Amino acid sequence: MRIAIDAMGGDHAPKSTVEGALAAAKEWSDIEVILVGDKEALEPLILDAPPNLRIHHAGEVIEPEDEPVKAVRRKKDASMVVAGRLVREGKADAMISAGNTGALMTTGLLVVGRMEGIERPALAPMIPTVDERGVLALDLGANMDAKPEHLAQYALMGSIYRQKVHGIANPRVGLLNVGTEPGKGNELTKVAYPLIQEMPINFVGNVEARDVLTGACDVLVCDGFAGNILLKSLEGTAGTIFSLLKKEFSKSLKNKLAAAVLMPSLRNMKKTLDYKEHGGAPLLGLSGLVVKGHGSSDGGAIKNAVRQARTAIQGRLTESISNEISGKRVTE
Repeated sequence: MRIAIDAMGGDHAPKSTVEGALAAAKEWSDIEVILVGDKEALEPLILDAPPNLRIHHAGEVIEPEDEPVKAVRRKKDASMVVAGRLVREGKADAMISAGNTGALMTTGLLVVGRMEGIERPALAPMIPTVDERGVLALDLGANMDAKPEHLAQYALMGSIYRQKVHGIANPRVGLLNVGTEPGKGNELTKVAYPLIQEMPINFVGNVEARDVLTGACDVLVCDGFAGNILLKSLEGTAGTIFSLLKKEFSKSLKNKLAAAVLMPSLRNMKKTLDYKEHGGAPLLGLSGLVVKGHGSSDGGAIKNAVRQARTAIQGRLTESISNEISGKRVTE
């Protein structure tokens, strides 16, 4: 299994990507980690490299402020684009990048290529839940608008992902909505509901946003606009809660003593809500496996993204989605 990492993508790259790549290569000897990026910048960071890690030189970098389509088309030697090309040419089985999200989506579409039968790939990050099972939500930002047929495809792809990567035998698929009744919602969700019902999945109906964190479903389907608002709202709420707790615990000596007692539990709580534990979000619907890491990913998050990609390759995720879509086309 060959996994290419965009070594220059991310807020803390290349230090974080090298740390994650080294840790992954040392832990899993059945993979070959390919660090794609500026050789001169990477070599000084790699000490005691294992035999299953190598550098593939790429002389350009796509910056966070770059316009995605222009950057991908003009920067042919950018680390992200080169990693995508390795996947397209069969020289890598997956690629990981914590770089510019729009550019990665463009790389997926223009370089790696869209899966036959899929109209729009979807960004599918994991949202932590109180039962620690998590919910795979898609689409959470790859496409702001969607058609009912797209939501049906998201439902099928998400169900397969949770089976192949997370080992859930019969994942529960829910449709994000303003009420649980079948007739609720806007025109998009009303039309999408019966289409999702026709899919060979365990569709549990509409799910309200307030029930997402309780583990009401294993896969949550929505358009990118609503999904991204949901994700940012949850991230902001979690951050605010921890800030308020920190402020309260520092108000007095009594509160500080209480904080010392509760610290292990609070750390576990924070870990439960930490995106880094999941590593990254797959772009489902592409002809090759592409995983998007959070922009602020550290070495641990990169390593977890490699673990995620490794499991997906072992489970033949891309092939499974392709086979299902071929047998059950959901097009206009």
